[in-house]
Amino acid sequence: MLLVVSCAVAGLVVGRALTVVVQQVPAKAPVGPALTRLARDPLGRTPGAHSPAVELATALLFAAAALRFGADGALPAYLVFFVALVAVTVIDLEHYIVPNRIVVATLLVSVPLLVVAALVEGEWSPLRTALLGSLAAGSALLVINLISPKGMGMGDVKLALVLGLFLGWIGFGHVVLGIFLGFLLGALGGVALIALKVRKRSDHVPFAPFLAGGAALAVLVGEPILAWYL
Repeated sequence: MLLVVSCAVAGLVVGRALTVVVQQVPAKAPVGPALTRLARDPLGRTPGAHSPAVELATALLFAAAALRFGADGALPAYLVFFVALVAVTVIDLEHYIVPNRIVVATLLVSVPLLVVAALVEGEWSPLRTALLGSLAAGSALLVINLISPKGMGMGDVKLALVLGLFLGWIGFGHVVLGIFLGFLLGALGGVALIALKVRKRSDHVPFAPFLAGGAALAVLVGEPILAWYL
């Protein structure tokens, strides 16, 4: 329980910093100076009306990750993963982009963390499956992008590399489940937006938030879902 509470508190702190990241990255502005200003005045106002939602979402996901993985060596990597999911979701909803800065930074941090986790746990097969999952998810969405560029952006393809990595660490079945849930959420969300007249059929609907939601569900509750299905 202490680990869960600690992760939740850490999530609030990280989420506060993340409000700066989701503001600066789409504007192609430097993140460092803004984070320095925030560090000097941690209780001051952060940019963006969505700040409380970002902080709360990050805290909840951190707590959920602690419940899911406990003191497993992969926990730090999954905390990074959930930070990336929150950032990508907010940015894509507001700006209809999945920034390379977020995707590349996540991969550069996550792969070494997963290598360390494999070393600590003394088990290398999850790392192999993670790398294969990343390649499989990225390739699958790349094929869809080549078939229908308007329906699947390259940002989503690059994000799939990250999703496949973390889903694959748990198992290849989670890769399939996570991507399937992402498309399912996207279909249901798109229909709901059209039914509520928030979007028209011809309007672009950001897909990354649905992919992120599907991946988060697969990570956190994928095992009981797969057990039920199988």
